[in-house]
Amino acid sequence: MREKFYAYIEELQDRITTKLEEVDGKAKFQQDLWNRPEGGGGRTRVIENGNVFEKGGVNISAVHGPLPPAMQKYFKVGDVDFFACGLSLVLHPKNPMVPTVHANWRYFEMYDKSGKVIDQWFGGGQDLTPYYLFEEDAIHFHKVSKQACDKHNPEFYPEYKKKCDEYFWNSHRDEARGIGGLFFDYLKASEEMSIEAWYDFVTEVGDSFLEAYVPILEKRKDLSYTEAQRTWQEIRRGRYVEFNLVHDKGTLFGLKTNGRIESILMSLPPHVQWVYDQHPEPGSEEEKLLKVLENPKDWV
Repeated sequence: MREKFYAYIEELQDRITTKLEEVDGKAKFQQDLWNRPEGGGGRTRVIENGNVFEKGGVNISAVHGPLPPAMQKYFKVGDVDFFACGLSLVLHPKNPMVPTVHANWRYFEMYDKSGKVIDQWFGGGQDLTPYYLFEEDAIHFHKVSKQACDKHNPEFYPEYKKKCDEYFWNSHRDEARGIGGLFFDYLKASEEMSIEAWYDFVTEVGDSFLEAYVPILEKRKDLSYTEAQRTWQEIRRGRYVEFNLVHDKGTLFGLKTNGRIESILMSLPPHVQWVYDQHPEPGSEEEKLLKVLENPKDWV
């Protein structure tokens, strides 16, 4: 399974970066191959200063070795070895009318000292963070995500949509990071779903990503915007940074397993603002977004 899933994310990375370069029309992804001293490595691809993308990354990695003590404590296990691989992407477009998007699909194994697999699971998801709310975009993103889920189980979309709303919640601000999508973790073999069936589901979601995001990108990327709207985008990006550094498990896992710092912090946007006690004008488009972020909404 680990070889099969890694081959899948290599191909998916190629597919996504090729399409995004085509949409941008100017910038190309810079590739960086890296090795982790304790075992494994990855292929980082970053795009910057394009026509469409201010900054974005589509990274794959596969790391292995002894599970670090901090993570042993987290998973409540003893001295075991691990393997983890995944694709992680974040895209920060220049135009404030285009939402930031984040997605991740990953696979994890744990072994005893004889090399026997003692646990294995999939995780991942995809979610949207708009700066200006176009309801039809939110509906489109959720509809595509729901279609991918429904092919496997009609209960998956409501369950993983709810988990996404709960996970991407900036509890210290009492607001959502964005308008959600899907989030799932610890997808393990059971009587209902084999690990192969979970592989089919997670790859279905991965395959749906471009269909969920690119039409929104193409519809909004050339809209005009003001300096004030750009400032609002940078203020909201600050909330994105706060979530990633304070709450995000993936970021914390990377930092605690001696992950590659450049790849882990690739998700941070280049231009961000923190304005003291900032509140949008009542009745404005900015306030409309905040009202939606206060209470997760059912889009489909």
